[in-house]
Amino acid sequence: MGILSRGSKGIKHRRLGMAKPSPKFSGNKELVSLGKAIRGARKTSNLSQEALAAEAELDRSYMGGIERGEHNPTLMNICRISAALDLKPSELLASAGL
Repeated sequence: MGILSRGSKGIKHRRLGMAKPSPKFSGNKELVSLGKAIRGARKTSNLSQEALAAEAELDRSYMGGIERGEHNPTLMNICRISAALDLKPSELLASAGL
């Protein structure tokens, strides 16, 4: 299954599927720390990974990858996740030791 998208170089076919881990940063100690902080806050809030992802408007598999330190989330995604956890982004980052 896939989608068609129109870019500057014409129409392209893109496959839909799970987000791939960041090849450059997967397993980075800061990303692993952030993921552990997100997982801890999620569990404290009694949210499933799926519920947190839905609240943050992110894909569940992407959220799982963030929690495992496989993805390098953008600032906007950190803000979405923090809001879904009723935290300030600075509180989430501080809990990760960042």
